[in-house]
Amino acid sequence: MSLKLCLAGSGGGHVRQLLDLEPVWRRFDYVFVTEDTSLGRSLAMDHPVKFVAHYAIGQARLGKPLKMLGGALRNLLQSVRIIATERPDVVISSGAGAVFWVAVLGRLFGAKLIVLESFARFDKPSKFGRLVSPFATKKIVQAPALKKYWPDAELFDPFRVVEGERPPKKPLLFATVGATLPFERLVDTVIAAKSAGHLPYEIVLQTGSDPRSLPSLDGVRMVESLDFQEVQQILRDAEMVLCHGGTGSLVTALRAGCKTMAMPRRFDLAEHYDDHQEEVTTAFAERGLIDIVNGPEDLEAAIARGKNRPAVMATTDHSALIQWLDKFLDGIRDARVGV
Repeated sequence: MSLKLCLAGSGGGHVRQLLDLEPVWRRFDYVFVTEDTSLGRSLAMDHPVKFVAHYAIGQARLGKPLKMLGGALRNLLQSVRIIATERPDVVISSGAGAVFWVAVLGRLFGAKLIVLESFARFDKPSKFGRLVSPFATKKIVQAPALKKYWPDAELFDPFRVVEGERPPKKPLLFATVGATLPFERLVDTVIAAKSAGHLPYEIVLQTGSDPRSLPSLDGVRMVESLDFQEVQQILRDAEMVLCHGGTGSLVTALRAGCKTMAMPRRFDLAEHYDDHQEEVTTAFAERGLIDIVNGPEDLEAAIARGKNRPAVMATTDHSALIQWLDKFLDGIRDARVGV
């Protein structure tokens, strides 16, 4: 008897964390639940995927409560349909808000619920984690500080610096706002620095759903979205990366050997639903892995520093977590068949 797994993660870094656990879920019948982003659509080309509407509690904090409620209602109806149809035995969720209903409903329908707290949370659990923790069969954290909030959680710190030479690179800067939200400040920073002649690179600028009419610049390729395979190819070539402060984007760039800069989204500028990206980028910068950029002057200075410093490669090693999940899931399966 095999288990049916539901792998629930919202767009961007949350679903990428689930992809890193492939040795676990490949052994079972599985379905992904995520948002309809470029990454989600790329995922659906090779895997069973169900999409749910985007919504987040932070939308109300940004003055859009009706938009939040409308998205939450659509998401709830979609989640009921998915859980009732798929009937998973185990839900593994890395957050965040868009998969809240799937996680809770899965548990109410009898599934085991494994909550994998995001690698983006270094100091305290996320809102998603706090809301779903009462329903969780098992909780997993990826930073030691979170154990004081959840003493019963399993701890697996996946971060590793990679030794060795990085792959050959081209004079290319990849700037990306990510898969979920627009980020005009990052786009404007790249355009301003390139227009002033301070970026001696060819540039690929992924803008997201920016509603403005953007200028055409020599040496700059602007695209709204890229599928995951295209992103991987660009990262193989890119000397430098400027991205938002999501852990998925940061780790993906560092893993590819890119000299990495990050611009954290800020709640006070209505760029995100909270300030967790400032927490993330500060933690990465304190480890000497990235430069933090907040505007054109910061970008120019970071580019200049990057020319003279070696790239640091880093990745996430989930082997210990994978081993634990294998044992836990095999225990559930064996109990069901009476082994």
